[in-house]
Amino acid sequence: MSNKKRRILAFLLSEEEDDDDIAEKIIISKRKSEHQIYKTRSEEGYSHMLIENHLRGDSEKFCEFFRLNPSQFNFILSLIEDDIRKINCNRHPYPIRPDEKLALTLRFLATGESYHSLRFQFRISAGEISKIVASTLSVLREKLMPLYLPPLSPEEVLSKTDQFYQRWNFPNCAGAIDGKHIRIVCPSKTGSLFFNYKGYFSIVLLALVDANYKFMYIDVGSYGKEGDSGIFDRSDIGKKIATGSLLPLPRKLPNSDKVLPCVLVGDEAFRLHTNMMRPYPRTDAAANERKAIFNYRLSRARRVSENAFGLLSQTFRIFYTPIHLLPSRVDDAIIVSCCLHNLLRDDFISSHGKTNCDFEPAKDLPCQNLISLAGTGGFANQEGFSVRDSFADYFIGEGSVGWQNHHVNRTDKN
Repeated sequence: MSNKKRRILAFLLSEEEDDDDIAEKIIISKRKSEHQIYKTRSEEGYSHMLIENHLRGDSEKFCEFFRLNPSQFNFILSLIEDDIRKINCNRHPYPIRPDEKLALTLRFLATGESYHSLRFQFRISAGEISKIVASTLSVLREKLMPLYLPPLSPEEVLSKTDQFYQRWNFPNCAGAIDGKHIRIVCPSKTGSLFFNYKGYFSIVLLALVDANYKFMYIDVGSYGKEGDSGIFDRSDIGKKIATGSLLPLPRKLPNSDKVLPCVLVGDEAFRLHTNMMRPYPRTDAAANERKAIFNYRLSRARRVSENAFGLLSQTFRIFYTPIHLLPSRVDDAIIVSCCLHNLLRDDFISSHGKTNCDFEPAKDLPCQNLISLAGTGGFANQEGFSVRDSFADYFIGEGSVGWQNHHVNRTDKN
């Protein structure tokens, strides 16, 4: 045995401290000294100074701060508190409470502020905030998706088509589909994987929206560099459409004997298909009133998807900034935001008895951080042309509405 090893052995044998004391000393020596600003979290942080002292007693200001009212906040907390609670121990004698973790995560989604900014507000270190947001978003995704983005039965989808006709005068339409490139900070060691056609890094959110601006299905995670025309075909929504497992069977149009398939409505980014309607080319519509009327009716129905994205981004301002998270955490943040959006829409409809908003959300999209897919939908399906022509004939016949000609024929001078 070497002299060095003998000295180490002699030292260990001479120590009378037990292993726990030695381990505690190692931890203390390695741990950086805690800054005074974090030691006063319970007295001076947002949770005490602002939330408990002011917001708890003011439902309106509470909702402005968190985007949820107190009852919604408490409901979400009841779903996740057991999963995010940390047990007291010697190392964490005063662990961060579940309600503080939820408050921090909601504020992050509501503002898109950096961790370094939030640490001064909540008196929690940026490293700890990163862990809290990641774990809380993961649990929220697990708990909220079954409640607010569940798989829909054929009967529920059929009900959605009835709502679309009553609300937006487009029969046999189950929903409006749209996709957005959501700007992110380039993840390390990913090269051009997330680099999109607009010249920045993004992750794609593909969403199917119902007549009430609620998300029915979402598909998150496609790389920004992927061709937009193929994102839908590769998505779960596109695969369900291809196999016929999503939409109801063809049925008669209202006030007509025509039988047409149930469809989705989208813009030029989507391929014309038996179950996917897109507008006629603008040059064709400009020279043909029948096609112009179809484009107007389709655009009126498709507007719900743009409005849903507008509401989402206006509520959760994280979409106004490049999201600086790992790609998997970006997925969690997007999915949780969509679930919370649906929760807010349900409460709005039940309390107001209407679906419309007081502003036009589609006009307020963060155009630099939330952009549409490229308008190249790929090769059309021959049967899709026939279905689109049948809808166009219906809209100038049995399915016409009184105001459509005025909207189609109006000019800027009027």
